[in-house]
Amino acid sequence: MSAPGPYRLANRKRGDSIEFRFDGRPLRGVEGDTVASALLANGFRVVSRSFKYHRPRGIFSAGIEEPNALVQLHAGAQSIPCARATLVPISAGLEVNSQSGWPSVSFDVLRVIDFAHSVFAAGFYNKAFMWPSWHFYEPIIRRLAGFGRAPTGPDPDRYDVHHAHCDVLVIGGGRAGIEAAKGAGAAGQRVMLVEQDGLLGSDATSLAGLASIQVLLRTTAFAYYDHDLVALAESVAVQSGTRLPRERLWLVRAARVVLATGAIEQPLIFSNNDRPGIMLAGAALRFLSRHAIASGREVVVATNNDSAYAAARELRQAGVNVAALADTRATPPRELVEEMKALGIDVQPCSIPVDTQGFGALKQVSLGTLASDQGVSNIRNVRCDSLLVSGGWSPTLHLFAQAGGKLRYAENARTFVPQTDVAHIEVVGSAAQGSEAPGVLGERVSPIGNKDRQWLDLRHDVTVADIELSVRENFSAVEHIKRYTTLGMSVDQGKVGQAPAAEVIAHSRGLRPSELGHTIFRPPFMPVTLGTMVGRNVGALYAPFRRTVLYGLQASAGALFEDYGEWQRAAAFPRSGESREQAIAREVKLIRNGVGIYDASPLGKIELIGPDALDFADRFYINDLTTLKQGRARYGIMLRETGVIFDDGTIVKLSDDRVLLTTTSSGAGRVASWLEEWRQCEWPDARVVVTPVTEQWATVALTGQHARTVLQRLNPKCDLSNDAFSHLGFRETELLGSEARIYRVSFSGELTYEINVPSSKGAALWTALLDAGQQFGIEPYGVEALLHLRMEKGFLHIGADTDGTTVPDDVGFGKPAASKQRHYVGKRSLTLPESVRPDRLQLVGLASEGRTALPVGSHLRLSMGNAPTDGWITSGGLSSTDERPIALAMLRAGRSQLNQIVSVHDGGRMVTRACVVPPMFYDPSGARMNA
Repeated sequence: MSAPGPYRLANRKRGDSIEFRFDGRPLRGVEGDTVASALLANGFRVVSRSFKYHRPRGIFSAGIEEPNALVQLHAGAQSIPCARATLVPISAGLEVNSQSGWPSVSFDVLRVIDFAHSVFAAGFYNKAFMWPSWHFYEPIIRRLAGFGRAPTGPDPDRYDVHHAHCDVLVIGGGRAGIEAAKGAGAAGQRVMLVEQDGLLGSDATSLAGLASIQVLLRTTAFAYYDHDLVALAESVAVQSGTRLPRERLWLVRAARVVLATGAIEQPLIFSNNDRPGIMLAGAALRFLSRHAIASGREVVVATNNDSAYAAARELRQAGVNVAALADTRATPPRELVEEMKALGIDVQPCSIPVDTQGFGALKQVSLGTLASDQGVSNIRNVRCDSLLVSGGWSPTLHLFAQAGGKLRYAENARTFVPQTDVAHIEVVGSAAQGSEAPGVLGERVSPIGNKDRQWLDLRHDVTVADIELSVRENFSAVEHIKRYTTLGMSVDQGKVGQAPAAEVIAHSRGLRPSELGHTIFRPPFMPVTLGTMVGRNVGALYAPFRRTVLYGLQASAGALFEDYGEWQRAAAFPRSGESREQAIAREVKLIRNGVGIYDASPLGKIELIGPDALDFADRFYINDLTTLKQGRARYGIMLRETGVIFDDGTIVKLSDDRVLLTTTSSGAGRVASWLEEWRQCEWPDARVVVTPVTEQWATVALTGQHARTVLQRLNPKCDLSNDAFSHLGFRETELLGSEARIYRVSFSGELTYEINVPSSKGAALWTALLDAGQQFGIEPYGVEALLHLRMEKGFLHIGADTDGTTVPDDVGFGKPAASKQRHYVGKRSLTLPESVRPDRLQLVGLASEGRTALPVGSHLRLSMGNAPTDGWITSGGLSSTDERPIALAMLRAGRSQLNQIVSVHDGGRMVTRACVVPPMFYDPSGARMNA
């Protein structure tokens, strides 16, 4: 709907003309316009419909607080729902559509709901739509709501994520923010100044010459997290489809944060205070000064503070007729009244709007005189097409509250202000002062009128009557009122109407506003697109494959790759015509009878560096590390605080201040993070640095009875004899002209050397080993063969043979865990009654009575048991020596069940029987790996 009311002033400077479309209609704006200002300039009064009653709504503000003018941008996969028209710059060809209203936003037949509004009071949905279920009604209600349409196709635009550090982060580019940035920059500090608008304040020129200040415009600080991490959303490309990213997420860590976030103007509350043409006075002043747009031809200003007088003055000087200025205060400042009289503006003290008229847009406002008995008299009507309201200013303290700051209701400012200080945060400017306006604020809620028509939340159609109903139904706490009525939810989040709402709630409960408290401010402060949060982590980058430096060589050898944790690894190397299972069996025999190589690069590698390195490591393992000597490796198990097994690997003492840990492939990242968390949060005085180095080293395991001979042919600069380099030995040496770290450890039960070289040398090592071992028929083998080899040895596979309840004694490590005298993480939990129950699941071996396979995951039943299950098989396969089915299993009180027969159940039926045996089927003495 358009009308002759709002217009662009012809005598003001204008920019280049830009054509865009609104609801299919071609319109023109000028350079620098937002969608909101351009719609006002083109005479559009109605731009949306309200959520519940489908009442016509116009542009109410000029910034982030806009509750009404939510529009749909672009089309197809680039479509953006619920964009605030006040924040979107127009661009050539921009497609803008209203989100509600059928058949159009100017004529919505669903307005009939408004005439039955008493039926749809707060809580109506919860009471009426219980049968047959909410989901039956939900699709209909969502279609009626008019909250936009999410695109269904892939987003063609690009998004970026940046990380930054600074000494001072200043949020807000007004006068206070610029002064804070200038002071810090002059002191030589690194400063980031962010402003959600496209322009800084009028003092921006004072920042010239300060190179240490980085300015980000059109950037909103939307979240404040622990450790002074602030998340920013930057709108980069104005027009979709450009080469630039559309939006950029900044994750900023700052030593100090200055909140110069300003204040948000609050409305006045009276009957029918939602009509198109009613606007915040500060917004009207902004549209006038920045876009040369007047809010109307016949304007009434209603205020309870000084700030709205500036809007009246500027409009009158621009040639707009200001029919009246109603001030709820009995004695407005004399100098302001005299100034208004000189401009021909009638100032009416003790006056407040009580109602408005106009079906589609504002036509008339009814003003009343406030009486001493809290009533209103002398009601008179003033014709106008624009009513500018100001109910004071509420500090923008969302980020302050997210950072842990406490707020209190200040009676003098009649709004929430900071109550406590927060370390590293400084609140400046109007964000710290409460109301910008000097003096005492007047009333902001009309004492008379139809409370069903007095709106507190323009987006969700929440009225004063809804608040009173909520209190009557005993939903009286502010948290309950918010959820019962949806007050301040959705796009508002406590921006517009927070202060008036506190007064209404307090009045309904017979309390003072300062006795209420407030709801929690949660991030985000402003809506953030999913694209901004995700950045480039979409498509193939959503969960990118991790491949070792040996991937290409293994692929050329015919590797069958599968995902193991984060990595794509060779499961097996099937030959032509060979199945996966046949390849695995062949590779197992290769290792048992010859020699092979295996890519072990994903094994986690973490260096601890510092005087307390060994002491720090000793706090995490059930094994005693204090006796560990340089040049030796020790196997160790880590526990969670609950005593549950977390990870395992080896520990090597490189020197007095350097320790090298290995972890499982899937545990590399989480173990490093876990160690770092303990270092920072529990033992900050530990003199140690945790450095993950997994990707810096390529690791090739050379395995089998000929392994020593093959490695000797590469002439390492160390003695490989068994006496000099025995099992669990470690050497830092030189190999193929490069530094190398060689472990003599075995996960297969055979003689094995795990050779680590810099990643850039990995391919050369792989090729050299294959060349050196040709005489012995050397070939690569995959993960599945290794897992079978370790199963035959009874070696633990974390995550397969353990779960979230397994403690060390369950898998045979109870004695070392108990014998270590020093405290370690999880030790105390091992003495809990649950951890020492005699009927716990324990690791055992199973040997099938016949030739029937023992399926992994099958459940076990003891002959005398009556429980639904007495355990299950964790690993299984055919023995490499006699091809009989064998398995590892977790069995109730398993070590006391040796030589007992269990039944194996799979798919709801018993498939075979098996004998409980010790969990080691191959070379129990360890002669092979100690050779």
